[in-house]
Amino acid sequence: MSRICIVTAGHLATTPRMLKAADALAEAGHQVRVVSTRFLHWASHADGDLHNRRHSLWHWDVVDYSPSDPMTRNVSGLRRRGAEALAAVLTPERCPAGLAYRAYSRVHPELVRTILTRPEELIYAGTAGALAAAAVAAGKTGTPYALDLEDLHSGEQDDSPQARRAHRLARRIEGRVLPGAIFRTAGSAALASTYRDLYGLKTIAIHNTFPLPTKPPVTTCRKPGTLRLYWFSQTIGPNRGLEEAILAAGKAGQATGTKMELHLRGQRPSSYVESLRRLAGEVAPKLRLKLHDPEPPDRMIELCAAYDVGLALEQAHVLNRALCLSNKPLTYLLAGLAIAFTDTPGQRPLAEDIGRGGSQDALIYPPGDADALAAGLARWARKPAALAAARAASWRAARNRWHWHHPLERGALLQTVASALASRTRRDGARR
Repeated sequence: MSRICIVTAGHLATTPRMLKAADALAEAGHQVRVVSTRFLHWASHADGDLHNRRHSLWHWDVVDYSPSDPMTRNVSGLRRRGAEALAAVLTPERCPAGLAYRAYSRVHPELVRTILTRPEELIYAGTAGALAAAAVAAGKTGTPYALDLEDLHSGEQDDSPQARRAHRLARRIEGRVLPGAIFRTAGSAALASTYRDLYGLKTIAIHNTFPLPTKPPVTTCRKPGTLRLYWFSQTIGPNRGLEEAILAAGKAGQATGTKMELHLRGQRPSSYVESLRRLAGEVAPKLRLKLHDPEPPDRMIELCAAYDVGLALEQAHVLNRALCLSNKPLTYLLAGLAIAFTDTPGQRPLAEDIGRGGSQDALIYPPGDADALAAGLARWARKPAALAAARAASWRAARNRWHWHHPLERGALLQTVASALASRTRRDGARR
């Protein structure tokens, strides 16, 4: 089997796609090394726990720029700020590629050096900050590289002058490194199609699915008279649909007399949390708003199984948010939750697949339409049988299609990697 390096510019705990890829390739018999970073306190502990459960599967190298390594943290920060300033003067389109890489990724040189510490036969990188590092390291050794595009990096931020500069840098980097990749994967069919349209390059959709749990979830109502809503992310922040969820929950609770709970999991900036609490006090005074700490990806299905409705609230004002299919709804499916989706190109195929069992098995509504969300929640609150049917439909869709071991997910990745390695072997043989 082959030596494969998986690279992410994030933590293991914040990039479950690359973690699953490492596990799958190691389980298939490849010698896998994972390169990740360390900069968040909570995620560092989660990373250690994740690796402890896999220490015999693959080797792990870390680029540390947390406060525990002040030299790397300070040098990388100063270097990036300087590169950003110079790239802005030269313009992202005209600045040297190496400058663009350093302006976009804080630890680009450190990632390259870490990748190069061991010989590899394939480098597979995901997250925006790792794409150029994989391409540069591959160029130095003649190793083929592949790229995972979980997001549209040239369109993933809320609009601002700083975001527009970042998007221009991302577009420059994508145009430079995507053509040289031996294959490209994307997190949704909509993203794969967009990358094909932008660059004329074949891109394979491999979704943010997870393994089926060992036991089927309980899909009956757990707490009669109460509707428990759930949402999670790395950070609880603005422009994520949470305000409309609070407004909708308040209206649904008032219309039905049902007790409403909204549970949010993630890092929580105190000022934003206070704004949510104030909003809830104004529009949903009877809503119970409960906050939970972040947890590793391995626990996400277990942690959301106790709730009734999972909220997939992607907002279409950011292009990437409209196109992506995040791990939220794909986690809710495996836990047997009913799901409320905003109607976006990235989420619509999944919502429609769940809804094949009945028109009300999934709730899909226009982003920002709190009244439509409230009406759907009220229907589930009034009719426990409809809620149970929606939860059962989620589990059925997960079992039949939307899980990691499906041939179109894990199987597609393994087949694509095998084909890429075989093509390299044939090319090397022809050269000899």
